[in-house]
Amino acid sequence: MKIVNSKRPFHTLKIFIAALLFGASYSYGQPSLPTRSIEVTATQALQFGTFALTGAAGGSVVVGYDGSRAATGSIAILGISPYAQPAIFEVKLLQGRNVHLDFSPTTTLQGSDGGSLILHIGPTEKGTNGAFFSTNNNREFTTLLRVGGTLDIPGNAIPGTYTGTFFITFNQE
Repeated sequence: MKIVNSKRPFHTLKIFIAALLFGASYSYGQPSLPTRSIEVTATQALQFGTFALTGAAGGSVVVGYDGSRAATGSIAILGISPYAQPAIFEVKLLQGRNVHLDFSPTTTLQGSDGGSLILHIGPTEKGTNGAFFSTNNNREFTTLLRVGGTLDIPGNAIPGTYTGTFFITFNQE
């Protein structure tokens, strides 16, 4: 009768598992550092929501960077879609870096059925045109910038959907 050493495969298995665990500890690495250049992505458009002109005086609709909405003059805010929302930009840059905002204070929106409206851009949650802010200290190296605005509506405004663009320059300091 032959006796088989049953302990040998067990030791081999332990050594194999230890080798796997040792190798696995080297499979983790540090996350890659973000680029030193600034990256900006527009993730949400500025919307003034649905409203109606109720008189000949006109007025304005204000959307705050916090998403609040108010109206002046003969403007009635309606609670139907589309709803008001601030513009949101994601700024990716190493933490603690300073960013300078530069934008034109107004732009013109064109109506779907003719006409135009003036949009006053800002303020942003980081300040007005020319403001500086520091980027956040977080794992994603992302700082959100919310932007509000004021839309001037004259008493003779043509009903419709008004669209346009505005540009913000983000300068890394």
